[in-house]
Amino acid sequence: MSGAGGPGRDHRTRLRVLAHVAAVLGWQASPPLVVARIALAVAAGGLPVLVAWLTKVVLDRIGEGEAALMGPAVGLALAGTATAALPRVTRYADAQYGRCMALAVKSRLYESVGRLPGLASFENPRFHDQLMLAAGSGPAAPAQVVSSALLIGQAVVTCSGFVVTIGLIAPWMLAVVLVAALPGLRAEAALARRRAAMMLGVSQAGRREVFYANLLSQPTAAKEVRLFGLGDLFRSRMLAELRASDREHQRMERRELAAHLPLAVLAALIAGGGLVWAVLSAGAGRLSAGDVVVFVAAVAGVQGALSSIVSGIGGSHEALLLFDNFHAVVNARSALVAGGTWRPASPLRHGIELRDVWFRYADDQPWVLRGVSWTIRAGESTALVGLNGAGKSTLVKLLCRFYDPVNGSIRWDGVDLRELDLAALRAGIGAVFQDFMAYELTAAENIAVGDVGAWLDSARIAQGASWAGCDGMLCALPRGYDTMLTRIYSSHEDRADPSTGVVLSGGQWQRVALARAFMRADRDLLILDEPSAGLDPQAEHAVHTRLRDLRAGRTSLLISHRLGAVRDADTIVVLGDGMIVEAGAHAGLIAANGAYARLFAMQAAGYNGAAVPAGAYE
Repeated sequence: MSGAGGPGRDHRTRLRVLAHVAAVLGWQASPPLVVARIALAVAAGGLPVLVAWLTKVVLDRIGEGEAALMGPAVGLALAGTATAALPRVTRYADAQYGRCMALAVKSRLYESVGRLPGLASFENPRFHDQLMLAAGSGPAAPAQVVSSALLIGQAVVTCSGFVVTIGLIAPWMLAVVLVAALPGLRAEAALARRRAAMMLGVSQAGRREVFYANLLSQPTAAKEVRLFGLGDLFRSRMLAELRASDREHQRMERRELAAHLPLAVLAALIAGGGLVWAVLSAGAGRLSAGDVVVFVAAVAGVQGALSSIVSGIGGSHEALLLFDNFHAVVNARSALVAGGTWRPASPLRHGIELRDVWFRYADDQPWVLRGVSWTIRAGESTALVGLNGAGKSTLVKLLCRFYDPVNGSIRWDGVDLRELDLAALRAGIGAVFQDFMAYELTAAENIAVGDVGAWLDSARIAQGASWAGCDGMLCALPRGYDTMLTRIYSSHEDRADPSTGVVLSGGQWQRVALARAFMRADRDLLILDEPSAGLDPQAEHAVHTRLRDLRAGRTSLLISHRLGAVRDADTIVVLGDGMIVEAGAHAGLIAANGAYARLFAMQAAGYNGAAVPAGAYE
């Protein structure tokens, strides 16, 4: 048993907080619809009671030979009409409200995700799981909480009216019905927790099933799947995940059947017993025909209302447990450390200094950077080279302030990046990343995302494409720069029409990504991470020739494994095992016959057939 401050109390407190957040979101989504939906719930809850009493009045007056039947008959007819129309109006209101709620929740979710300035959360598996669950269940959970609350309110109205009715006719029956409902309440609460736990448990299996399904259908995976004969392997794994998920659902359904079936039988027995008593009482003259009808309707109504209350509580409990993921994502805090006050990021005048920078991605992970000290001088081109895993891409993440150093600092003209306005800092940086994005947008939009301020500036977009050497290729597309660079949105009717979208090759996408980076060619720092990795030799030569022109007199950082592309940099920095091994100009590094010279000689040997120097692979 939990103590006063034990897990049980913490669980209830968390549920209350989540219920409050869901209620606030529900109200903010559309106050008029919420008010209308409450009115509909009250009306729907009161109508069964009204119909039962009007039926009693009509039957009793007929039995007593009274002629005053028009009023209650018309009332009964109007109540029946309202009973028939109300569900359709309610469904319409629910549909409208559900869309408003989904829009509000998704806006809140992605606004919160967009405010996370760093990458730590997105590279955290637990946060990624929460984000996927929040995106899946988040939009529906608040609407389900509100819907469950309205269902409970409607049931309370119905139950209250019928409770009074039973109390007037047979108070003992009221006690029996209410006591019989208690086990259902406890069972539904337990089932709601189990359902939520089950859904969280099978979510990973569901994502793995989608992963395997995508491998069987994605064009990017099709070559290896067919060459290596992986179809049966991935299909069997996909089916295994589906079967595992099905087993969990079946286990949950068996629990629900075991809990609900005895309760349903008990409720039927109670209702049947009440009906027998009412009929016998009517035969003995203690009840009228109207009393029997309203009594039977009241017993069934109370049982149905209590069942709805139990179901509503269980549904809201389950929705709140799933909504916890949305709440966690929306309230996630960035790992980036903010300074006491933001300082504007002024144009770079002197350089960017790394002072004894240490970094690792988690406390239980190895150090990626170990005491890096180095200055990127303003107006100069700097190249960063090294083996895979040396820490080059991590340095790029730190310069863009996607992460902060664990120890040490990075300074922009002497000011720690943590003290600068983050948006202004990033506005002064242009970059093409090694793992660049291929957006499912038009060619022009794929370039314009590099500077949304120039979204409609076709001249700048064309200039960026020209610098990247892809202007001619894009102009030749079916709709030029307005061509969609994807076929995913093609309909069945236009799938044979190439003008609806095209799929670029890897090298073509590389040039589009370069054009995107060139939209910021005038910024304080230009970062080029393997900008020619997917290009053929001719295209690579053309790109680096253009890059030399663009980088002249500008502050730039070029990362490349192709050392011939970096030899003209003002400074070449060699990174190894998270530390700076050596730095200098190409000629000086070759003369020093160190790590850079060995790497350079090894690459050159691949072209001229010379022997690889001893120790080149060490």
